[in-house]
Amino acid sequence: MGLTYDILIADDHPLFRSALRQALFDGLGDTITLSEVGSITELQQRLGERADWDLVLLDLNMPGAYGFSGLAQMRGQFPQIPVILISAQEEAAVARRARDFGASGFIPKSASLENIQAAVQAVLDGGVCWPEGIDNPPGMSSEQQQISERVASLTPQQFRVLTMVCDGLLNKQIAYELDVSEATVKAHVTAIFRKLNVRTRTQAALVLQQMELAS
Repeated sequence: MGLTYDILIADDHPLFRSALRQALFDGLGDTITLSEVGSITELQQRLGERADWDLVLLDLNMPGAYGFSGLAQMRGQFPQIPVILISAQEEAAVARRARDFGASGFIPKSASLENIQAAVQAVLDGGVCWPEGIDNPPGMSSEQQQISERVASLTPQQFRVLTMVCDGLLNKQIAYELDVSEATVKAHVTAIFRKLNVRTRTQAALVLQQMELAS
């Protein structure tokens, strides 16, 4: 019996998860085990339960994340887990930003089964997988780098609170959604403001929105 790799698929589209599962089983067979989640919150919960995954396949447009914020936060909290970003947006700039934020590879959703299998195998082998055309990237500005590091410093619970703040929820509503006290939410918001170096909810929302694709 050879080495088995544990892979976590994080995508909110059941049909795509099914297609990805089929592609990986067809190509990598009994060398892998697959698990699935459908949101950033589920992903964080699963990573909190165990952090020894060999690979996470992360959809860029997951519920509960703004742009690359989910990737940056995961890389900050679980730097030992390789991540391949998956997206229907296939521009070189998207792959380049994924690399800037710490991903080990990028797979467009239009990729062939063979290309998906090859990309996953490359990262499992300790390498990277990037499409052609993203060499010599300009990289992030110092301001973008600081924003990424601040978001990466948030705990999973603080990140969930921040996304809810950005969605316009009040502390009372956040407390209800997370089943915690309003005082706990206030403490999280205070910690978030300190880590992001902001003073208002609007400023906090703007930090997260700067991690959207357009930035």
